[in-house]
Amino acid sequence: MSDNRQSLSDLAELTAAAPAAVASAPVSAEAAAPVSAAPSAPLRQQEIDGLGRAYATGRRKDAVARVWVKPGTGKITVNGRDQEIYFARPTLRLVINQPFGVTEREGQYDVIATVKGGGLSGQAGAVKHGISQALTKYEPALRSAVKAEGFLTRDSRTVERKKYGRAKARRSFQFSKR
Repeated sequence: MSDNRQSLSDLAELTAAAPAAVASAPVSAEAAAPVSAAPSAPLRQQEIDGLGRAYATGRRKDAVARVWVKPGTGKITVNGRDQEIYFARPTLRLVINQPFGVTEREGQYDVIATVKGGGLSGQAGAVKHGISQALTKYEPALRSAVKAEGFLTRDSRTVERKKYGRAKARRSFQFSKR
């Protein structure tokens, strides 16, 4: 019991002496800087194929987009057609260009995408998801900015299937009394 009391009193003396020792110690510039694991080194490797492109798959609803991103003039081609022709609605083109706006890379990358399934809105979301994934593979430093906006997360919401004995997924048939 006396050892515990003695060690507690020693501990109290040490804590009282510690701030005085720290204040009197000389501080160098290296010691004052916070310690970091690696100086701005990306945690991921750049993934580029033999043609200098980054590939990714994007998904939204029932649509699946295969997307290739490479440095260029900002031309976006979807299923062999220009984006203005394939996605006639301006809102869909805005959705596709969101990853470039967030990363401040407008007009710096060419995009080639092939999309299957779903409607135009789902296809635009799939292309956006694919562009975001491919951008982070080409430039791993952009990952934090794209992830903060939620573009790397696949939107898992899909249409609910129709059940038997129902008119649609949840709607029942019209009731008839007679």
